[in-house]
Amino acid sequence: MARGALRLWCTPARAKDRQGIPGGTAFRTGPIVGQIWGDGPTVYLVHGWGGHRGQLRSLVEPLVDAGLRVVAYDAPAHGDSGPGALGGRRTTLVEMMSALDTVIDAHGPARAVVGHSMGAAASALAVLDGTPTERLVLVTPLADPTTYIEGFAHALGFSERTRHRFEVRMQVLAERRLADLDVPLRVANTRLTLPATLVLSDRDDKEADHADGARIARAWPGAELVVSEGLGHRRILRDEETIKRIVAHAAS
Repeated sequence: MARGALRLWCTPARAKDRQGIPGGTAFRTGPIVGQIWGDGPTVYLVHGWGGHRGQLRSLVEPLVDAGLRVVAYDAPAHGDSGPGALGGRRTTLVEMMSALDTVIDAHGPARAVVGHSMGAAASALAVLDGTPTERLVLVTPLADPTTYIEGFAHALGFSERTRHRFEVRMQVLAERRLADLDVPLRVANTRLTLPATLVLSDRDDKEADHADGARIARAWPGAELVVSEGLGHRRILRDEETIKRIVAHAAS
């Protein structure tokens, strides 16, 4: 049962909104497909679990107008990108972290990385693993994605033994302890100089607990936390005030 559950856990749902982003120059880096717009210091846009680059389309033009180059891509097993290491439509948070590193290696140093939801967690964890960026923006981030295991295990009716086996398999697949995916805990234990970071959460987010943003911001040295209301998990990406904050942080 644990093996089948792990396959399910590693399979992101298909996004209902598949609207792309017009213009730009298409690229493919290994299995990763994306687009590039503009010239100048580079900003990388990282979508969440089950998402795609088009969900961050509202950020592209304002960032380009601010004199920045924008790179948006689909993570492995998401959107237009090909399979990841697990094959088919399966992937992992760790592979999303690695994908950011791969794209930055291919397309140049990061002035800023903007991550949404699980993409925010992947971005933060990649930075804590040593991926360099001058600025970081975390939009509706998950502080510790492994906390969702409890609800997943309950929904599938796991016994304690099955849950333990599931977590062991996850750690083997990730090649790290689950505790190493807890962003605030990683921050507390790092010796790295971390980038200037903006954290954006919404009190009405029904997919990510807005308290996760506060938890990350408290742990992250010098982080700025902005908490909105009424925008939820995705509309925050289209909110004019949110976009202005992201652009100002990335361009500063």
